[in-house]
Amino acid sequence: MNQISRVAIVGGTHGNEFTGAYLIQKFTQFPHLITKSSFVTITLLANPRAFQVARRYLDKDLNRCFLQQDLQNRYLGSYEEMRAKSIYKILGSKGSSPADFILDLHSTTANMGLTIILVNSHPFNLKLAAYLSQINPLVKVYRCSFPSVADNPFLNSLCELGFAIEVGPIAQGILRASLFQQTEELIHTILEYLEKFNLGEIELTNIPLTIYQHLEVVDYPKNEDGAITAMIHPELQDRDYQALNPGDPMFLTLDGQTIAYESKSTVWPIFINEAAYYEKGIAMCLTKQQQISIKDMNQQFN
Repeated sequence: MNQISRVAIVGGTHGNEFTGAYLIQKFTQFPHLITKSSFVTITLLANPRAFQVARRYLDKDLNRCFLQQDLQNRYLGSYEEMRAKSIYKILGSKGSSPADFILDLHSTTANMGLTIILVNSHPFNLKLAAYLSQINPLVKVYRCSFPSVADNPFLNSLCELGFAIEVGPIAQGILRASLFQQTEELIHTILEYLEKFNLGEIELTNIPLTIYQHLEVVDYPKNEDGAITAMIHPELQDRDYQALNPGDPMFLTLDGQTIAYESKSTVWPIFINEAAYYEKGIAMCLTKQQQISIKDMNQQFN
């Protein structure tokens, strides 16, 4: 694998997620904080107009605008669709500043802690994720893979290496110092790892990795008119990354009835009651917990 020459740190993909947006402002003001000897680090505020008005987006969710077919479609002209095309022309493989590694910074109202979201299973990403989760037990790794790059609508589809960082819980449109600091510390650790990789200083050890593999999304119970008839059960609220067993309480109807989880297998829900997902019809994402050994992947780093 070639050395990493250019790293992009992106924030404000959603305009009301302030942690990433203000980290971009800080790094832009103090670039020495992210300067390394073996690669160039650039910063990008992805959705400046939405950030200016503290909204997730103006016309369309920017982090769903990066399908290859949409980037090539000249008839798509909403603000976010045009912004995605501009970002593609900057960070894409044929762009003006092509990135070898992209960090896309997000925050969530769900109790996700420090989450790394993998959109592929590249061994470099897996090994870095394993390293980060080993040195910081707060780091969790969620994998939401796509059949191909062409099927991936996220900003991270622009580069094979890298991932999103999702931090929470935090309300939309505010800053929370503790999460800001935890996210910044994680970024610095990642940049240090990339520097050591370029300098050939990464130890090829077999670090076990726990991954939460995406299974499906679950919507809220609704009536025929599409109105929500139940909410997240109090016993499930804030229990992201904790086991949900068959028969456990899942929803609570408006008239106080419990709806249990009906399945034969245990799952680990995440993004529980995420505020931004109400419009998407998502009450939570269900995952399965997997242990991965990456010993056989070490040779790919030579």
